[in-house]
Amino acid sequence: MRLRGVAAAGAGIALVGLLAACGSSSHTAAPSTTTTHTAPPPPAPPPVRPHSRPKPKLVAVTVRDGDTGKPISNAVVSVRHGRRVGKRTFTLARRGILPGSAWAPGYTAREVTFRFDEARHITVSLYRTATQWTMYGADPARTQAHPAIKLRPPFRVVWSRQLDALVEFPAVVADGVAYVSHLHGWLYALSMATGKTLWSFDMHTFEEDSSPAVAGNLLVAHAKRGRVFVLDRRTGKELWSWGTAGEIESSPVVIDGVDYLGDWAGNVYALDLRTRKLRWVYHDGCKITASAAISGGSLYLGDYCGRVIALRASNGQLRWSASAGSPVYGTSAVAAGRVFTPSRDSGALVAFTTGGQRLWSVSTGNLVYSAPAVYGGRVFFGSYNGDLYCVSAAGGRVLWTVYAGGRVSGSPTVIDGVVYAGSFGHEIVGADVRTGRVLFTFPHGEYVAVSGNGSRLLLYGWSSIWAVEPRR
Repeated sequence: MRLRGVAAAGAGIALVGLLAACGSSSHTAAPSTTTTHTAPPPPAPPPVRPHSRPKPKLVAVTVRDGDTGKPISNAVVSVRHGRRVGKRTFTLARRGILPGSAWAPGYTAREVTFRFDEARHITVSLYRTATQWTMYGADPARTQAHPAIKLRPPFRVVWSRQLDALVEFPAVVADGVAYVSHLHGWLYALSMATGKTLWSFDMHTFEEDSSPAVAGNLLVAHAKRGRVFVLDRRTGKELWSWGTAGEIESSPVVIDGVDYLGDWAGNVYALDLRTRKLRWVYHDGCKITASAAISGGSLYLGDYCGRVIALRASNGQLRWSASAGSPVYGTSAVAAGRVFTPSRDSGALVAFTTGGQRLWSVSTGNLVYSAPAVYGGRVFFGSYNGDLYCVSAAGGRVLWTVYAGGRVSGSPTVIDGVVYAGSFGHEIVGADVRTGRVLFTFPHGEYVAVSGNGSRLLLYGWSSIWAVEPRR
């Protein structure tokens, strides 16, 4: 009941207040005052600006001659994703590792990976095509003469390397790297700058008796056990290999992607390096140790039956065959329409026309293993009698002889008017090609004396290599 009384009282108070508000005209209620809080205006939007781009990175490339170190002024450089702003300067949207290339007239073009993530200025070396030594004998005709290299004694030794086994055949050199093998079948890539080993490859062979050959980015090597190896010459990685019927002593000569070689089984092969298949094989029937010489579309080499044969390089067809008088061990040289062949047991050098006509022979009275060198209308060869011979290419007349210090087995080599020969007397002599006057001696030597490039020559002892350059 109490609860009801409180509720009724409350209702009555509310009714009295309502009547007072409605019925009184003399008293007007004061207006209610309300405080209003206005929200602050939203901040003004930022001004619209154009999209900001990162500032381009400026980079530069210097191109130098790899042999001389001199800048190459007319070199052409390209950098992928780089915008050219100068002859050899570029802007990059971002720094990074970018592919590109460098080239100059007379130089071998080079694909380059530019590390612009580490440097803004990069130097690239290019090498003159003419001053490289890419195969045994210096050229496909095996003249054993390199007219583009201009280096003469006196020399100073820059570096030397011991390879721990006999080095019978010289290194080939390309783009600052020398490639050489020793007796036990290890093939080395050596820096021409320092002599440091860049890579090595085991051919698993014995008594290795040949030089490799450079063919573009490939290195072709003949293992005596009867295997042709094709390597990536930058890394030494084996790409593929191919087997012959017999052992191989001949050094590769590569023309238009084809390697020509002979073997002990008496076969001559033309191996296509692109298709990895034979183009042709010629069955000579007699042991072949000589390397093939190629000139005018024909291939020339001697065999152990004492013959010199000429084959068409295109299909292996026999053009002619002629007698050299005794087994032919060394490689023939071809120049000025003549073929010069060493006849081992008869101790002579024999000359033929490139058509197969016998012209003349020069006898030494002892074994002639030495492959001849041809330069300036003269032919140079060595004998087991210890002499280095210079004879007229036209008629075979002996012009001079020089004692080489011991038996001469390897081929002489002509560079810048000097003919070099190594001997079993463990020394190298260098004589003026015109007069025979000795201009250079070196207290080491054995087989082939020298090879090199436009900046340095390599001299060969029993198992060591010396890099030399002219004294200045």
